[in-house]
Amino acid sequence: MQIDPTGWLTEVTHTPSPNFAQRADDVEPTLVVIHAISLPPREFGGGNVRALFCNTLEVDAHPYFVQIAPLRVSSHFFVARDGMLEQFVSCDAVAWHAGVSNWKSRESCNGFSIGIELEGCDELPFTSVQYRALATLLSALKQRYPSLTDAAGHSDIAPGRKSDPGPNFDWAQVDSSWQQWR
Repeated sequence: MQIDPTGWLTEVTHTPSPNFAQRADDVEPTLVVIHAISLPPREFGGGNVRALFCNTLEVDAHPYFVQIAPLRVSSHFFVARDGMLEQFVSCDAVAWHAGVSNWKSRESCNGFSIGIELEGCDELPFTSVQYRALATLLSALKQRYPSLTDAAGHSDIAPGRKSDPGPNFDWAQVDSSWQQWR
């Protein structure tokens, strides 16, 4: 598994999201942001995350969806509970995953980061296959983008506004070369 010259991971499902922007020519990604998402909250499977990232979420499918349907968000990657990886935005482009954010005095983290959404929530642990898939993905990212020097949770770049990946995310299961960046 590797990142091709256009920023797409090989050997995974590609579901292009319309929610992205071009990355500035002089900006290399330096930060990986780990998120957690479940739609509806604390429910897994069903393709609702994919629908959200592709602006096709069925508002009538759940009361919570009325609140989030107007959002135009995406992530570079999604890691399902079973370890399946799906890519929505090229790593050479800007995915809309961070929102109002700051990392090491740099505002607007979307512009210099790669976003990875893990299917999960604050209340439950992530699966061992998710950690294995994440490790494989992080290795491919680091190989293609040596500019990546930091990894952080959404809660680290948007404290007080976001809590994910949450207290059940085990940073110790992330490859030790990435742990040192936190």
